[in-house]
Amino acid sequence: MWHPRGARWCSPREAMKRKRRLLIVDDDPSSQEWLTLFSEQLGYRAEVVESGEQALEAFQRRRPDLVTLDLMLPGIGGLDTLKAIKALGHDVPVIMLSGHGHTRVIVDALRLGAADFLRKPLEPEELKLAFERALEKNRLEREIAYRRSQKPRPINEDRALFLHSRNPKMRAIDDVIDHVADTDVTVLVRGESGTGKELVARLLFERSGRSQKPFVKVNCAALPSELLESELFGYEKGAFTGAQRRKLGKFEIASGGTIFLDEISEMKPGLQAKLLQVLQDGEFSRLGGSGDVQAEARVIAATNRNLEAGVRDGTFREDLFYRLNVVTINIPPLRDRMDEIRPLAEQFLRHYARAYGKEPEPISDTLMHAFQHYAWPGNVRELENLMKRLVVLGSEKPLLQEIAARKVQVRPALSASESLSELERFMTGEVDRVSLKRIAREAAQVAEKRLIEKILYRTRWNRKEAAEILQISYKALLYKMKDAGLADSAR
Repeated sequence: MWHPRGARWCSPREAMKRKRRLLIVDDDPSSQEWLTLFSEQLGYRAEVVESGEQALEAFQRRRPDLVTLDLMLPGIGGLDTLKAIKALGHDVPVIMLSGHGHTRVIVDALRLGAADFLRKPLEPEELKLAFERALEKNRLEREIAYRRSQKPRPINEDRALFLHSRNPKMRAIDDVIDHVADTDVTVLVRGESGTGKELVARLLFERSGRSQKPFVKVNCAALPSELLESELFGYEKGAFTGAQRRKLGKFEIASGGTIFLDEISEMKPGLQAKLLQVLQDGEFSRLGGSGDVQAEARVIAATNRNLEAGVRDGTFREDLFYRLNVVTINIPPLRDRMDEIRPLAEQFLRHYARAYGKEPEPISDTLMHAFQHYAWPGNVRELENLMKRLVVLGSEKPLLQEIAARKVQVRPALSASESLSELERFMTGEVDRVSLKRIAREAAQVAEKRLIEKILYRTRWNRKEAAEILQISYKALLYKMKDAGLADSAR
């Protein structure tokens, strides 16, 4: 019997980490015992089978992270077993072992997809290095495959501004990112469209110990539920019509890294249940598969919706909400951090001037004044697009005309409406009486105006479409627009 000379015992801290699964395919009892003892000392969880047929069955039950495969097996030989594993679409690294390492056999094994070929008797350090090389090569191949499948990321230079922002709200967010980045806790990023939720997710990723692993973004609103499920969790060959080969899902591709689930509120309840299982148990199954796959990606989710309202109306699972809501980062809209408009605008201006080979002109006081009195429904993304347009067109006039045409002023809450400031004075003890009826009435008017503004902007001032969304008559909308001072905003 071999003895694991030089094998290093894992510390209790290492043992607490998620153990990788090693499948040992060998019919020799002494080899089985040695490999099991050695691999467990390295922190692996070993499963032993004695034949190629049993190995293929083991793959169906649970996908291992690594395989050692003996060349000489009863029934299906080692090379045929390797060929069958690869034919099924498995990308698990396989290390071939044999006491008869003829050159031709080694070449055949490597040509069929073996990660390595080692001769028995095995040296502990040699086998340990082979494990590490095979797993690292597999990780790099998955990451390269993922990167090739991705479109280039759009330019986004508000990262530097975020890191050096003087705005207290943004500094507080930066502090939270620093505190939780290097943990595995799930983070829920909340904010309106265009505020920079993906940027926050990427900063969490870049400051973590996972920064050298993949960052995988999934837009939950971009695909129908059925396609989103296969995108997240992958599928087996033959799982449905057209599934010609196994496909890895985003959770597997992001293994060891971070998966960013954008617009999580758009996920259907049935798929929410499967995501909940991943967060609770750390594993999932591919479509058409019976075995469990380990989920080793950190989850960051983002939404621009009110998830609590979704819980109340039954469109979002309460248990999933609490699983996601471990740490919450709320990004304020741009209208609530007007002090950042100038530095952001100048940053975007410099960036796109360089990108298009143009000399940037300073932003005029007239345009900056217009920016400071604009509601920014599209937030930072809208500002970036405007500055890009300024560089391309070379003139401020179209931007001034566009902003003037909308006539969307900074929302009343920014300058504090009389009713709300009265409430604040009452809460701080400056006054000893307050009219609840008047505050409720005026606050409702402010909220109504905000909502109508937002819907009109979203529909490009198509009043008929806006009335349908708001579930009121066309005449009622015109009346409310006039009452709110919005009647001429589209002219």
